[in-house]
Amino acid sequence: MPERIQYKIAVLTYKVLHDTAPRYLGPLDRVADLHGRRALQSRLVVPMFRLSTVGSRTFSVPGPRMWNGLPKDVVSAPTLSSFRRRLEPFLFQQSYPDIII
Repeated sequence: MPERIQYKIAVLTYKVLHDTAPRYLGPLDRVADLHGRRALQSRLVVPMFRLSTVGSRTFSVPGPRMWNGLPKDVVSAPTLSSFRRRLEPFLFQQSYPDIII
């Protein structure tokens, strides 16, 4: 069951980054280029929050956390359908590491 939630959060994050999600989900900030390092274009900023009961549940926190945990080949998908096709085996492998795909 948690994999389904992760799937939905990841798909919503992809949509926000590609401007196809509802505006109320807001823009997500990318990590700025660090000195002496290459640009981390696929990384998102996870904002600080004060309320432990509500703050960590807003979309702006789990969205970037989930996105930052995805492999580069999944994140770099050019279309939503290809993103979904790459995301499903990744989440399946996370849930069932002993099964070879």
